[in-house]
Parts: sequence; C-alpha cells; structure tokens
Amino acid sequence: MLSYDDSPEAVELAERAHELMEEVVLPKERELKGGMSVSEGTIEELRDAARDYGVYCPQISEEYGGMGYSFRDALPLFEEAGRSILGEEAMHVDAPDEGNMHTLELLGTELQKEQYLKPLVEGKLVSGFCMTEPMQGGGSDPKMLQTTAEKDGDDWVINGHKWWTTNGIRADFLLVFARTDQEAHPYDGCSMFIVPAEADGVEVVRNIPHMGAAIDVHGHAEITFDDVRIPEEHLLGEEGKGFTHVQQRLGPARLTHCMRYSGMAQRSLDIAKAYMSEREAFGTPIADKQAPRHEIANRRTELAAARALVRQVADEIDAGGEARVGVSMAKTFTANATQEAIDTALQFCGGNGIAKDLPISDFYERVRQFRLVDGADEVHRHVIARDAFEDVDEAELEAITRFRE
Repeated sequence: MLSYDDSPEAVELAERAHELMEEVVLPKERELKGGMSVSEGTIEELRDAARDYGVYCPQISEEYGGMGYSFRDALPLFEEAGRSILGEEAMHVDAPDEGNMHTLELLGTELQKEQYLKPLVEGKLVSGFCMTEPMQGGGSDPKMLQTTAEKDGDDWVINGHKWWTTNGIRADFLLVFARTDQEAHPYDGCSMFIVPAEADGVEVVRNIPHMGAAIDVHGHAEITFDDVRIPEEHLLGEEGKGFTHVQQRLGPARLTHCMRYSGMAQRSLDIAKAYMSEREAFGTPIADKQAPRHEIANRRTELAAARALVRQVADEIDAGGEARVGVSMAKTFTANATQEAIDTALQFCGGNGIAKDLPISDFYERVRQFRLVDGADEVHRHVIARDAFEDVDEAELEAITRFRE
C-alpha cells in the first residue's frame, strides 16, 4: 500500500481502529444473517468496545467527551470505520451526528454544548440535520429554501417542510436551516436553529422508503414544522450567517464521508480479491486472468488518488482555509471512484456479489447515494468549473489564425 503524510498520532489511532474492526466489528458483522438490520443493543456493545480500544469519537475535544484529535489526524480512522456499516456507528463517527457534533462545538454557546453536544457525544442523544426540502424547495440549489423562521417576542417561530433528514425518525433534536430575512439574498438571510424533536408542531410524516433501507439504522425522514416555537437562545451561531455555518459544517463532513466510503470500497476490493483467488472459471482462477486484474489495478489506483486528494484538502481546512473548490474535487472524485470500486467488486463476485451473505450488495446499495448527498456531482462540478474559468489567459491564443485577421 502507498504511504501518506499522516502524523504518528494519526497512524497510531488508525491502527487501534483497525484492531477494533478486525477483532470486534467484522466478526459481529459476519454473525448477522444477510439482510438483517442491526439492533440498538448491538450498537451500544460496539461503542463500549470502541471506548476500550481508545477510538471512540476522536474528533471532538476532550472537554466535551471526545479524544481531542485534530480533524486531519482523525481522517484515517474514518476510513477504517467505513470498512463495515457497523464501524462508523461503533466509533460514533457516523453521519449526521458527526457533522452535527462539529457544528455544535464550533458554533454553540456553552449552554448549548452542555445541553446538546456532551450528551450527543456520549451517545445519550440522537440528532438530525434538516436542510433539504421537497420540490420546489431547497435542494441542490439551496437558494430555493422555503422554510422560514420569524421572530415573535423572545421566540422564533418556524414553518416549513423538510425531507431526507437522516436520523429524523429517532432524533432527539434537529438542526434546522431556515430563512430569517425574506428581503435579503438567501446567502445573507438564513440561519440555523436547534429544535427539540418533541416541540409542538414538529411532525415526522414518514420514514422515506429508499434504496438500501433494510441495512440503514438511521432512516431518512420527511418532517413538517407548523408554528414551531423555540426560545431565542436556540439560534445556533449568528443570525443571517446560516449559509456560512452550513459550509463550515459541510466541508469537513464531505471529507469524512469520502474516507468512510473509501473504506467501504477498499473492503469490497479485499473481498473480491479473496473470491477471485479461489473461484475458478474456464480452467483457472479469475484472479489469474488479465482483464479482471487490470480492473482491480485501476480501482486501486483511483482509491489511492482519492485518499491523497482528501488529505491534501483536509490539510488546507486544518490550516484555517475553506477549501471549497478542493472539497468539491475530493467529494466528486471519491464518490465516483468508490462507486466504481464497489461495482467492480460486485461484478467479479458474480452471484455471491448480489447475495446478502457478503456485504458487497449492501455497500452497492449504499454507495449510490454518495453522488447525491452533501451535494450532487453536478453542483460540485459547477463549483470546480466556475473556479477554472476565473483565470482564462488570453495570451495562450496569440499564435492562432482568426477569420479575416
């Protein structure tokens, strides 16, 4: 394997995570019958094991219950966690809780951190993130946001309609993105709020049926907000700075997604290599045939490139940069590389790839969403292309011949 510019602390943390995966998480995964969803009790057992191995919630400061590792140093652990759908839950680096923890730590008041962040890190609370709306609300174009929050005395009153709220069906509280100034441009007129799920007017309409639902412990909810009244101290961050705060949340969260899915893709290739080495076809093992070997080589190269790109962008974020273009590059490239890797693994495992005895089919159902969640490919490519065309050098065309010139 290639080596990366990871610190000794990051390497040691990832090694402990690898031990947890090999000794606890993967054996537990293999005990589950194909197609079964995991119980809350099993998740608690795995989280206890993660604490014992020293890999539980490493990315949050110690004062709030984490381990105090930097974002960059925690990244390799995210890849280890992604090798099993149970891994990210075990280490409590799963979305959306992981991104919401980061947001609360970055923006929350001390009261908000005490009331929501600490118990969220501990695993006593579950959170959701309400941003996406049904047609014709905010989605890939968040400027179309329709949910509103209006000030009424010392309260905020929220009205709106959200969906694809991960964890929404079991969340204790929600981070809700809403317009607070109808006259301002959405980039300057939106804010973020902490909304208790039991607040009057919050209704979970349904758990949305979706691809891979059987293996998804989180669920993705459709939620309506009808005159939901919350106190003014439930504003998270600054009023009118919602878009800025969302980017502060989504940039790092997109990179942690990249690493989790990279782990999932690598595990798929590992399974495929084992299968191809044993399975014979037309007289020799599949692993001895040139075309499959070249496909595995291509997927391995693409994953290596994805890991390197994610780390480079994470370094920029750790140094205080927004890295918006870099995040879009890393997210789009990794989403497609991981999808290709898992698809290749499934193809070469044949019927066993489709069956639920191996986790590849579960991974396949789950990876497709990665090209949509946290921004569709097309949106990220728009960001990348816009930046690319900001520095066109007309001098590069001085030597060409133009019509009648």
